[in-house]
Amino acid sequence: MARDFEDHCWKDIVPPEVMKVYECYRRELRIGTRPALLAVDLYDLVYRGGPHPPHELLEHPNTCGIYAWEAIEPTRALFAAARAAGLPVLYVTGSTRKSRVQSTKRRKSDLIGPDAYEIFEAFAPEDGDAVFRKERASAFAGTPLAAHLNELDVNGLIVCGESTSGCVRASVVDAYSAGFHVTIVEECVFDRSELSHKVNLFDMHHKYADVMVLEEVLDHLSLREAA
Repeated sequence: MARDFEDHCWKDIVPPEVMKVYECYRRELRIGTRPALLAVDLYDLVYRGGPHPPHELLEHPNTCGIYAWEAIEPTRALFAAARAAGLPVLYVTGSTRKSRVQSTKRRKSDLIGPDAYEIFEAFAPEDGDAVFRKERASAFAGTPLAAHLNELDVNGLIVCGESTSGCVRASVVDAYSAGFHVTIVEECVFDRSELSHKVNLFDMHHKYADVMVLEEVLDHLSLREAA
């Protein structure tokens, strides 16, 4: 049975009258015919302090706490399925270059350290993967990502990472604007705030991307692997 278009995590915060307004966005969901996996900002910094609510971890700037840790196993499963299906795997992470330019208006902290933007060990890049460093929110801003995707003949992105309201959203909007079909895996993106996470997933799902649950994406990738 096909999953309902609105059967997602935002159901408990979006009122019926708003759902009615957004009915014109209903459509069949899909994954691009030549997709790649794009991992946005899965770096050490967002896991610091362990699996606790972010407001209890203020000594760890920019951590996503429990929300980051809850997404680890689903994201592991997504990576494994993408690799088994032969998808290109691409990462974007923060730049370590000293610069006045940064991805958000967040105050800089001396506590972050030079290793903050290394990819978290659970998702360590493998031979053949591509890693891009960025200084703005979008994975496409000031990086050769679009050229790399074109060279690979990719026409769709499966997106995971953080934060839903920040660098994920900016990357999704730019990917859509560049003509790529975007699929966001609901359990594999996260934020510092559940409210920001849900509202932004709802908005991107209707305007720029297809939000799909992990099970749907894994089923699709398993068919690619069998083929």
